[in-house]
Amino acid sequence: MSTFTERRRRMRELVAGPRCFYPGSVFDALSARLAEEAGFESVMLAGSVASMAVLGAPDLILLTLSEFAEQAHRICRATRLPLLVDADHGYGNALNVMRTVEELEHAGVSALSIEDTVLPAAFGEQTAVLTSVEEGAGKMRAAVAARRDPALIIAGRTSALALTGTEDAVARCKAYEAAGVDALFLIGAKTRAQLEAVSSVTRLPLILGGASPELSDAEYLAAQRVRIRIPAHLPIMAAVQAVHATLTAMRKGTPAAQIPNLAPEDLMKRATSAGAYQHWSDDFLGR
Repeated sequence: MSTFTERRRRMRELVAGPRCFYPGSVFDALSARLAEEAGFESVMLAGSVASMAVLGAPDLILLTLSEFAEQAHRICRATRLPLLVDADHGYGNALNVMRTVEELEHAGVSALSIEDTVLPAAFGEQTAVLTSVEEGAGKMRAAVAARRDPALIIAGRTSALALTGTEDAVARCKAYEAAGVDALFLIGAKTRAQLEAVSSVTRLPLILGGASPELSDAEYLAAQRVRIRIPAHLPIMAAVQAVHATLTAMRKGTPAAQIPNLAPEDLMKRATSAGAYQHWSDDFLGR
């Protein structure tokens, strides 16, 4: 099993490379193992996905830092892949951001993003609101200051392209780069003109999330220094559908042999590292 620093260095190599890639969206230890078997080079735990997996709740900032860090740690111990996490707003102000970085670094993550959205939503607010640029930059400086392993990647995340426009997004990205982050995470980019406006004013690698279909060509994105494009979080959606369908069939009395899409025994063994546990049992339990 590789060390956390080794994984972070691998993640830095990926982000420093010439191509655009996407991480496997995972939600627990088993899904992380399956992503590794499928050949992904890295995995991601989104805040929305963690909320669903841990609480069975929507993405309303109900999950606590401790719960999120614990889920990240479970994923890190189950796979050798670098893990990117969406740490939302850092669970509070700049001092909370420092605590967030400490806990997630200790959990083993290789990269994390801190965003400039006011979270949770204030009373009466119907749409998302951003912090001031100054507060956002303060959070980014706090995140960088809290880092102990210099290999850990900290990305400054903003939804300004979707909420306040290109000019504000450019200003925020410049401020966050000056604050010392390693990458910029753009949410809601719709056009090539928006992306190019940001790409032209920064030297940092870019991460795209919630981007429009216009921004799906990997070769073009790579030329704009987009190194990570976050896809839809399909695995947890597929898992919900599969579990629902299986439980419904069982409740109706469908025989096990007639229930489709069950994992075969060899896949279950690989997903649970059964071979390794058998080896350890032989060595240490005299079996």
